[in-house]
Amino acid sequence: MAVPAQFAGAEVAGAVWSFAAVVALLTVTPGLDTALVLRTSLMSGRRAAWGVTFGIQLGTLTWGVLTAAGLSALLAASQTAYTVLRWAGAAYLVWLGLRMLLARRGRQGDPQPEEAEGPGGQKGEGGFWAALRRGLTTNLLNPKVGAFYVAMLPQFIPDGAPHAVMGLLLAGVHVAEGLLWSALLIGFAALMGGVLRSPAVRRLLDRLCGAVIVGFGVRLALASD
Repeated sequence: MAVPAQFAGAEVAGAVWSFAAVVALLTVTPGLDTALVLRTSLMSGRRAAWGVTFGIQLGTLTWGVLTAAGLSALLAASQTAYTVLRWAGAAYLVWLGLRMLLARRGRQGDPQPEEAEGPGGQKGEGGFWAALRRGLTTNLLNPKVGAFYVAMLPQFIPDGAPHAVMGLLLAGVHVAEGLLWSALLIGFAALMGGVLRSPAVRRLLDRLCGAVIVGFGVRLALASD
């Protein structure tokens, strides 16, 4: 029996709104992505912050595409693959956090050469593209993102809806919300930049974000398989 187009459309709309509500709560909950975007915005400026943001969301979209294609289900089914990716992600996060914790700054809190303004006015830790790679790598090496999509996406795909198209649509909703939240974070950092970019506060934020990211790495390493 064919499903009326109006009913199918209502089902899809309901699924999209329900998924949007779930991922909105996850997006605004303080976590690794929020820490990375805020830290990059305060330490390296808007350009690098948007680089990290686009990298994170490109990773999110990639996980959505893999889930829609059924490839990430293989990761969920393979204990060895999941464990290897989990340890790789944990090692990367600990390395990234330790770099922040051990970052050397000048007497007045000025960044060392690796954070200085580069060619063409690019600022902070290699500029936009380096920041994009950092955000993308952080996201793709987090197997819990893939596990979330494998577990959640099928629950929001109505019967009869094309899985690939619906998976991409839902991932697109997640990306849109992530971009909006990151824009708010970057705007807040710019608004408070005069206060938050003082040498003492910069050092404190670097240490705090570094500790948070190392903590995420350790928690990922110790998570049960």
